[in-house]
Amino acid sequence: MSSSPSPTARGSRLALLVVGLCWLAVLFDGLDMFIYGSVLPHLLETKTFGLTPDQAGDLGSYATFGMLVGALTAGTVADRIGRKKLMIGCVTLFSLASAICAISDSVAVFGLGRTLAGVGLGGLLPTAISMVSDYAPRGRGAIVIGLLMTAHHAGGILSAYVAKWLVEPVGWRAAFWVCVAPLLFAPVLLKLLPESLSFLVAKGREEEAAGLAARYDVELPATSGRKTAADRWDALLGLFRGGEWVQTLLYWLASFGGLLLVYGVATWLPTLMRTEGYELTNALTFVVVFNLGGIVGMLVAGRAADRFGAPRISAIWFALTAAGVYLLSVHLSMGVTTLVVFLTGVFLNSAQTMIYATVSIRSTPDNRATAVGWTSGMGRFGAVFGPWLGGRLLAAGNGEWGFTAFALAGVSSMVFIGIAALRTPRTATPADTEQNLVAAH
Repeated sequence: MSSSPSPTARGSRLALLVVGLCWLAVLFDGLDMFIYGSVLPHLLETKTFGLTPDQAGDLGSYATFGMLVGALTAGTVADRIGRKKLMIGCVTLFSLASAICAISDSVAVFGLGRTLAGVGLGGLLPTAISMVSDYAPRGRGAIVIGLLMTAHHAGGILSAYVAKWLVEPVGWRAAFWVCVAPLLFAPVLLKLLPESLSFLVAKGREEEAAGLAARYDVELPATSGRKTAADRWDALLGLFRGGEWVQTLLYWLASFGGLLLVYGVATWLPTLMRTEGYELTNALTFVVVFNLGGIVGMLVAGRAADRFGAPRISAIWFALTAAGVYLLSVHLSMGVTTLVVFLTGVFLNSAQTMIYATVSIRSTPDNRATAVGWTSGMGRFGAVFGPWLGGRLLAAGNGEWGFTAFALAGVSSMVFIGIAALRTPRTATPADTEQNLVAAH
């Protein structure tokens, strides 16, 4: 007589399905985000659309500006239509936006496509993190979120291979047609992905939420009172009362420099490596190595922060990132450069996350979500500025200063987060910290 699987085993498998679907969605997010940087050297060398370096920087900023809009509006839209529908909408939007890029016949049309893609990309990641938080097995939320974040860098790796395999023999448009393929994934999400438990509870659909929680063997989110506009405004003002305004501005400046560095390097790494004399194939290999480092960094940064403290790790990580980025401006042997690129990826891609961890740990419970959310939001202006800065430097014939400028951004973030961390910490509970790191993304 065969025995049926235990509810726990069944629930774990179903939860794995949810995490797997979200991981694939974020993989496509990373592919679409990094594909522009991967094909950019080809676009500039062939003078596609008569593209100049400063225009290329503007195009990179269009996508990050779209991400800013998407991230800021995702919560409001998700509260209205649900997180599942928003995820499907985001995947559909950035896939169709890539089709606009693929058929574009001018810089203006291409820029429209990248802006729309950015809106979808910016809305997807925080929504996917919220989904996996709802359905992660008990006690595994932080690990699952870290695993999900590796998908973004896996998408960056995929973008480099897409560019290497398709751009030279077929053309750059083929790379963007590959980015349309995730459109076929939207019906899969529609059929298999359940709705967010947090959304169901917030909408008063407790019976439906309880049924899903029992089926997936996960905890049902607690019902929380919804804040009014006045409450949210008061929480924001709380970040500036007394002497808190100094700490708040330091966090914002650190986040600005951190995301300037992240998106500046992500956009311009292949092109800047070409200006340093490396072949295009090697420059794209560096994209793969950089994102492999990002995956490793996401997996180790949390453990290091738990042991030595998030503020200390954030400052050290930014210092090491600045050193690595600066070394990329020196033409070293291929082996040494590859190692530097890998280590830079390890530290760069998790240093910013440690800023959010620092803010969350050192904020009071009543304004923690507001503090982390606004630190993330202010940082996204750096994400817009980074690609623009790289383009302006190249256009002025100062491409060799690109890595130096990005290294200085890393130094500034190290200084700002280091000064802010000198305050006496206010310790958050692990659950609070985890949930508010979700909001930051």
